[in-house]
Amino acid sequence: MTEAAALAFDPIHLRRGGVSLVLAADAPGQPVPLHWGADLGELAKTDLAGFAAARRAGVSHSAFDHARHTGLVLDTRLGFTGTPAVEGFRTTGSDSALPRLTVWDLEADEARATFTGTDADVTWRVAVALDLTDAGLVRARTSVTNTGDGTLHLTAVRTVLPVGPQATELLDLTGRWCRERSPQRHGFVQGRFERAGRHGRTGHDASLLLVAGTPGFGFRSGEVWGVHVAWSGDHTSYAERTAEGDCLLGGGELLAPGEVGLGAGETYEGPWLLGSWSDAGLDAMSARLHAQLRAARPATSRRVIANTWEAVYFDHDLAKLTELADRAAAIGVERFVLDDGWFTGRRHDRAGLGDWTVDRAVWPDGLHPLIDHVRGLGMDFGLWVEPEMVNLDSDLVRRHPDWVLGGLDGASDPWRHQHALDLQQPGAFAHVRDALLALLDEYPIGYLKWDHNRDVIDATHRGVPAIHGQTAAFYRLLDEL
Repeated sequence: MTEAAALAFDPIHLRRGGVSLVLAADAPGQPVPLHWGADLGELAKTDLAGFAAARRAGVSHSAFDHARHTGLVLDTRLGFTGTPAVEGFRTTGSDSALPRLTVWDLEADEARATFTGTDADVTWRVAVALDLTDAGLVRARTSVTNTGDGTLHLTAVRTVLPVGPQATELLDLTGRWCRERSPQRHGFVQGRFERAGRHGRTGHDASLLLVAGTPGFGFRSGEVWGVHVAWSGDHTSYAERTAEGDCLLGGGELLAPGEVGLGAGETYEGPWLLGSWSDAGLDAMSARLHAQLRAARPATSRRVIANTWEAVYFDHDLAKLTELADRAAAIGVERFVLDDGWFTGRRHDRAGLGDWTVDRAVWPDGLHPLIDHVRGLGMDFGLWVEPEMVNLDSDLVRRHPDWVLGGLDGASDPWRHQHALDLQQPGAFAHVRDALLALLDEYPIGYLKWDHNRDVIDATHRGVPAIHGQTAAFYRLLDEL
């Protein structure tokens, strides 16, 4: 259905996989999420309306003269005292203010709903898409469209989901190299707790999930709500509890100033925020995410891998590697992965990255003899690559020094003797794509071990912060491969 104006709609009840998500309109017509959690069962329209009425906020002392709700698009101009959902600005014109979304459209069916709000005066359009999967996993994303003239510069686009007020503890993960996925736990108190990733990738200290739950929740006990920001570049996830009693989990891409500017008619689509609820602890919450991943990939088993790195490092010798393959096959290995050191000039870690052709000085007959031997043993063959990275000592950089991703003052600091390749450069993108396709065309490679061994920081492309564009180009590279 599609309705417009100050949207008055019957409460929306998305229900799948033991989970209910309920939204209703407040008095001014703003869509408000009222419940994310336990399945409410089959509810008639009258029952659903009654549920929504029971959840409506009252009017408190020293506050607005009307009931205040936490809308789907959080707006401080409507009385929300926490973090707004969208932020941005224009440098010209009279419509430089943030939008007040007063005109809404709705499209919905039994498992998904998209709310689109417009402020004609400020020339913003904001849409929030909600999807409930068969496993009961909520997927939500926020997009912004510039409906006016001139450039709309976005500084934040966040998506949020409501959490039950009984959630009084927070859990997320942090870490460092070789100590990733270390849990930290503390109270869900008033204010905002934020985990921001500024690595240009997920990083060793990535929070992975931000979880709110009832006191003492564990792996198989307690009610928990968890969110994950499905984005590989800079990102933020946060938990917020306001003085008025709002309890929220949210997140989105972390945008640098000037990184996303929308021309007239252009749209920015934020990353998916994945939300998982359980009343049986962390294991059941994780199971919903696992089901989503399994649904998105072919139904094949994970193969037992032998990787050559610590056995030979850069000392690639056919006799040594075939003996290693023999031993791997004898103990039941199913996939044999040739790690770093196979490509041109790669005798150590200070040279060769970017030159993705087989080093004929080491492999005079190419990789065919090793691959034939591996496959003859009943294993499939995998190959290590790190396509977004370059060494300054490489044929690629000698030919195209302008393809090295750096900051405004030139090349960024080296990390593991390497730099990032600017995938927003059309030539650099084509070079990586075509080199990988040539390898996949020539050799029966069943698996790429794709590394990304450094943070991407101090990065600009044509004077604009580059993390958003670099991440989008990486996704496009995967799609084309």
